[in-house]
Formats: sequence, C-alpha cells, structure tokens
Amino acid sequence: MIIVTGSVTARPDTLAEVLRLSLEHVHRSRQEPGCLLHSVHHDVETPNRLVFLEHWRDRDALMAHFGVAASRSFARSLAELGEQSSLEIYEAERITLER
Repeated sequence: MIIVTGSVTARPDTLAEVLRLSLEHVHRSRQEPGCLLHSVHHDVETPNRLVFLEHWRDRDALMAHFGVAASRSFARSLAELGEQSSLEIYEAERITLER
C-alpha cells in the first residue's frame, strides 16, 4: 500500500476557496481505481492549514492519480492559493499485532 500525506497552508483570504477545491478533489479522487482512502482535515492548531491523507493500493494507482488532469489542476491551484505546502509518499505494509 502507498500512503500519501500532504498539507497546504492557505492565505486567510483564500481559505474558503482552498477548502472548496480540496473537498471537490477528495470526493473525485475516491472514485479512482486503487484509491483506498482520500481525506482532508482541518488543522485545529493552525486554522488556515489543511492536511491530506491518502491510501492507494499500489504505486501504479498513485501514478495514475497524478496523471489525471483534474489532479494536476488541483495542485496548480493550491500552489497559487497557498503559502506553504508539503507532500510525502510512503510505501507501507499492514502488520498484525498478536495479543
């Protein structure tokens, strides 16, 4: 499984638009093949910061997501509307803890 974490800090005057675009993006992304989880969260300690969490079946599914025109447009919009952003990608496997 591939895990993606990201964040964007919007300028105060762009927060509403960043929220709107982010919700639109996660709702669309959830419909893509290989998407296991796609969510956006509001950082309660930094009010203009949104945090994204994504789980993808595999690298191919994530690369297909990055290739979607709407995903590229979303990333460009966030770059224009935000002050800071980050993106980290991890490869993970599920573990079971015995009790």
